Amino acid sequence: MTEELKNSPIEDFDWEAYENGDAQGEKTREELTKTYDESLNTVKDKDVIEGTIIALNKREAVVNIGYKSDGIIPMNEFRYNPDIKVGDTVEVFIENQEDKKGQLILSHRKARAARSWERINEALEKDEIIKGYIKCRTKGGMIVDVFGIEAFLPGSQIDVRPIRDYDMFVGKTMEFKVVKINQEYKNVVVSHKALIEVELEQQKREIIAKLEKGQVLEGTVKNITSYGVFIDLGGVDGLIHITDLSWGRVTHPEEVVQLDQKLNVVILDFDDEKKRIALGLKQLMPHPWDALDSELKVGDKVKGRVVVMADYGAFVEIAPGVEGLIHVSEMSWSQHLRSAQDFMKVGDEIEAVILTLDREDRKMSLGIKQLKADPWENIETKYPVGSQHTAKVRNFTNFGVFVEIEEGVDGLIHISDLSWTKRIKHPNEFTQIGADIQVQVLEIDKENRRLSLGHKQLEENPWDVFETIFTPGSVHEGTIVEMVEKGAVVALPYGVEGFATPKHLQKEDGTQAKVDEKLDFKVIEFNKDSKRIILSHSRIHEDATKAERNEQRKAKRAAKREEAAPMLNQPVERATLGDLEALAALKEQLSQGK
Repeated sequence: MTEELKNSPIEDFDWEAYENGDAQGEKTREELTKTYDESLNTVKDKDVIEGTIIALNKREAVVNIGYKSDGIIPMNEFRYNPDIKVGDTVEVFIENQEDKKGQLILSHRKARAARSWERINEALEKDEIIKGYIKCRTKGGMIVDVFGIEAFLPGSQIDVRPIRDYDMFVGKTMEFKVVKINQEYKNVVVSHKALIEVELEQQKREIIAKLEKGQVLEGTVKNITSYGVFIDLGGVDGLIHITDLSWGRVTHPEEVVQLDQKLNVVILDFDDEKKRIALGLKQLMPHPWDALDSELKVGDKVKGRVVVMADYGAFVEIAPGVEGLIHVSEMSWSQHLRSAQDFMKVGDEIEAVILTLDREDRKMSLGIKQLKADPWENIETKYPVGSQHTAKVRNFTNFGVFVEIEEGVDGLIHISDLSWTKRIKHPNEFTQIGADIQVQVLEIDKENRRLSLGHKQLEENPWDVFETIFTPGSVHEGTIVEMVEKGAVVALPYGVEGFATPKHLQKEDGTQAKVDEKLDFKVIEFNKDSKRIILSHSRIHEDATKAERNEQRKAKRAAKREEAAPMLNQPVERATLGDLEALAALKEQLSQGK
């Protein structure tokens, strides 16, 4: 029914009857009711129709749909469109034509939802810009009310700039584009960023077309990462690498810049195709080496802060952007290898001496050991030959022990100078790294900065006494402690060791002596200079057998002499021819006895 029909007068209306109090005149009440009903829209529950907003307040909107009564719709159903006003046409859903109060119940949200999928698909197909209301935050983005449907707005699609505060968007109505629809799961993804990317792309092309290397521009810090800072140049981004932020060392870009900070930058390079722009900040400042004190020279003392550590040394910043290297060899007068971390760490404030200075190549080397006197300058006075000291074991070799008497004063104890009596194969059998050991200075090599040291020299040489105990031929009890290729090592009394070759290890029963056997050994050789004692077990029973044989021979000779004695003791008479024959026979007999 048109608006003209609704407002046209009834032609046969009896005005005279109306004035007399009979409004119906000739027509019945039923006819008038029918005429009134025909002048109204016919609506059904659950229908979606259009209505006109005739009144608004903060809480609700009054909507005329041409029905006998107007409907009320809460204003929160129009939150996606804050610009709504009286006279606007809106779609409404007929929930109930008449509630208990006779009120027409309408819903704009349900009307939108009823047609939402059609509109959502149409918006995607036509690349249409739509409005939506951001309801709340969710994991990874926001929930947006679009046509009564909850769509997902990823955090990366809110703006071209990284978003640091998502809450500031909650409750706002914004324009979006539908970028993805999952028909199976009824999921919708929208983007606000897509609306401005096209415009920004054009701006980028215009900006890049005007760029020149060396050009200085003003920008805003957009994002800070561990490797650099992204700068917004007004629609196009550039990167200041961490090495181009400052002439000095920068651990993290946050030490130099802050988010949203405005600063001037210089264009170092750019790529037309990839639209990458390399920016610099430090290039706008003079190089610190150019401002370095012209009076500074080799030998001067400087103070600085350790900024980088390595095994081979430390880099010290003596002024912003001016660094010097302290090599580990310049950290101590000591000659044995150590790591730079043993002397200092990053952040330490130290004093050093300039060793080399090259202003042209902007290089400087420093030293800290030069702050102390070289201990080898007066080594003969401080550590004379024969003096005794306490040293610390630093390292081992197969031939000895390296020790440090004080920082920078190292020495070697040869393995032969560790003990008078012990047979030591490796120094770790005698001491351990980090242990203290008493030493005596044996020799000074100033040129090579080495001391020859001894440990056994702290005690008297026991071999002077052993010489009187282990005399050749003397017998001593010993225990075989080790079998080697050429014989056996034998432990003797007083902690001394001897050596026996295999042929001297044969026992009386013909078997060979073994490890851990305790036997008697005879000393067959003693050498004090080489500290060598040669022993024999077999010589003991061999000598005993030889002695027994000698005794038996002596006994036989004695018996024969006794047999011959009576004949020699008879009275001598005048010799006759027979006597002479008897004497010859006796002489022959005695000769045979011998």
